[in-house]
Amino acid sequence: MGLISPQLKNPPKYLLASILCSANGLLFGMDTGIIGPVTDMKDFKAEFGGSENATIHGLIVSSILIPAALSSFFAGHVADRLGRPKGICIGTFIFGLGAAIEAGAIHIAMFVVGRLIEGVGEGLFLGNLVVLICEISPTKTRGTLTTGPQLACTLGLVVGYFVSYGTSSIQSSLSWRTPWIVLSACAIIICGISLAFLPESPQWLGLHGRYQEAEEAWENLGVPLADREPVKAEVQVQEVESDTEEEEFNPGPKKKTAGAVLDIFSRDVRGRTALGVFLMGMQQWSGIDGVLYYAPQLFQKAGLASSEASFLASGVSALVIFAVTIPGLIYADSWGRRSSVILGGIGMGILMFTMGGLYAGDAVTGAGRWIVIICIYLFAALYSATWGITVKVYSAEIQPQCTRAAATTLAHSSNWVCNFTVALITPVLLAKSNFGVYILFGGCCVITVIVSILFMHETQGKSFKKIEESFKGSSVKGNRLWRRTAGKV
Repeated sequence: MGLISPQLKNPPKYLLASILCSANGLLFGMDTGIIGPVTDMKDFKAEFGGSENATIHGLIVSSILIPAALSSFFAGHVADRLGRPKGICIGTFIFGLGAAIEAGAIHIAMFVVGRLIEGVGEGLFLGNLVVLICEISPTKTRGTLTTGPQLACTLGLVVGYFVSYGTSSIQSSLSWRTPWIVLSACAIIICGISLAFLPESPQWLGLHGRYQEAEEAWENLGVPLADREPVKAEVQVQEVESDTEEEEFNPGPKKKTAGAVLDIFSRDVRGRTALGVFLMGMQQWSGIDGVLYYAPQLFQKAGLASSEASFLASGVSALVIFAVTIPGLIYADSWGRRSSVILGGIGMGILMFTMGGLYAGDAVTGAGRWIVIICIYLFAALYSATWGITVKVYSAEIQPQCTRAAATTLAHSSNWVCNFTVALITPVLLAKSNFGVYILFGGCCVITVIVSILFMHETQGKSFKKIEESFKGSSVKGNRLWRRTAGKV
C-alpha cells in the first residue's frame, strides 16, 4: 500500500469528473461497433430483408447521422443556456431511448426511427464532452484529459463488436436485439450517474457572470491556482470587445450576445470556426467510419471468406484501435497537435493509396490480400493515435470561451454530415469498384495535410490566452512546417 502515490489514493476531482464525462463517449463507440456486425447477421437480414441491398444497407447504417448533425448544431447553444452537464445528460437520455426502440423494432421503419432518435441524442451530448473536460482541466494536462472521450469511444467499439460477436450465435432475433438492449441500459445508467455527479464548468459560470461561483468551482475541482484559466478577466475582455463592435455597427440599446449561435461567425473567430469545421469534416473523409461500419465486408473483400472470420477480424481491429489510443492519450500533451495531424494524414494517405493500388492492379491475392488486411489495421491504429485524438481537442482549444461550445458542436455537426455521406456511399462504392473508395479517402487525407500546413497553429501546452494571441497576431506567410507560432518564422 505504501507504494501507491497520494495522488492515486486521493485523485483530484477534475480527474474524476473528466473520467465520468469521458464515459459518455463509450456509447458512441458501442453504437459504431454494433451497427456493422448486427446488419450483417443472418437473423437481422431474415427479419429486414431490404438490408441486403447496398444502398438500403447504407441508409440503415447512416440514418443516425443526419439527426446527429442537426442536433449537434444546436447542442452548444443548449449547453450554453442550461449548463454543460445538463446538456450532456439530455442527449445521453435521448440516445438511450433511441437504442431501446431499435432493440424492440418489429419493422425496418421502426428500427430506422430508433436510429434517428438515437442520432438526436448523440449530437447533443458528444461534442459537449470535449468542451466540458477542456474547461475543467489544468492547462498542462488538458490535452491528455480531453482525449478521454476518444479512449472511451474506442473501448465502446471493442465492447460493441464483441457483444455482437457473442450474441451472433443465438438462433433468434435476440442475436441482434441484445446488443441494443445492452447499449440502452448503459446509456440510462451513465445518464443518471452523470446528472448526479458531473460538476459545472467554471468557464460556463464565468460566462454567465457568476465569477464567485466560478472560483469556488475551481477550488472544488482541485485545480492548482497556477493552472487555472483566468475566467473573470477573459470573460470581461470579451464582453468589452463585443460591446465595442456592437456600438460601431449597431448603435442603440445593447443585447447580451454571450452564447448566441451566430457569434461563431463574428469577424474575430470565423476563421477558426471554418478551420474546426473543415478538420472535423475531413476526419470522416479519411475513411475511418467506412472502415469501422463496414469492416466485415472489407475483410471479406480482402479474402477472409468466412463471415465468422471477418466478423472476428473486425473485433481484432477494434482491439488494435483501443490499444494504440492509450499511448496516444498518455502522450497527448507531449507531441504537437499540428504535427500529429500532418504526419497522421501523410501516413493514412499512403495506406489508402496502397490498398487502392493493389485492388486496381488485381493484386489482392496471396500475399497481396494480407497486405490489404495489415493496411486496414495500420490505418485504424494510425488514425486513433493522431486524428482521432487531436482533431476533436484542437477544434475546442482554438475557440475563445464565449464561442467554444457553439463552435465545437458546429464542428461536430460537420463531422456528422460527412460521416453520413461516407457511411452512405461506402457500400455503394464497394459494390461498384474495389479500389475507388480507397483512392477517394487517400485524396482527402492529402488535401487535409495541405490545409493543415497552411492554416493550423500549434496549441499544445498553451493557455487559452496564448492560443487567442496566436490566431489574432500571425498570418500564413513565412510559416515553418512543424511549429507555427505567432510572430515567428
